Amino acid sequence: MTIDIRVDDLTHPATQALAAIHLAGMHAGTPAESVHALDLDGLRHPSVTLWSAWIDDQIAGIGALKRLDDERGELKSFRTAETHLGRGVARAVLRHIIAEARTRGMASLWLETGSDAAFAPARGLYASEGFVECGPFDDYVLDPLSAFMTRTL
Repeated sequence: MTIDIRVDDLTHPATQALAAIHLAGMHAGTPAESVHALDLDGLRHPSVTLWSAWIDDQIAGIGALKRLDDERGELKSFRTAETHLGRGVARAVLRHIIAEARTRGMASLWLETGSDAAFAPARGLYASEGFVECGPFDDYVLDPLSAFMTRTL
């Protein structure tokens, strides 16, 4: 199995659909004030680069990197398509973005994700790739529904 990871401009309907599924999923079980996922306009912001992962011409996942400043980036909008769960898509996208952040001269990566059991697999993935828990960063505030992590590059 080959995973093709590419910069995505969000013009492909499959990418738009997966981004919409991600956003809807975040709103399904979380109060609006605790949802920090980006909508399509947010993913198109100049500070954000989105990558999509494809397997056999089917979208398998997405992940984004938001530049916070010259030295820091934030991971955003990680989602694996239901049909590709458990196939290493999220890890491949994460490693790709870590490598790209290094290429861009970033010194650290940051993320916010959910703190409840539904987000345990995501937190486990991030921890297995060197991310550690931290406090809120930038405009985030302490929220019992949020977990914050960071990694030095």
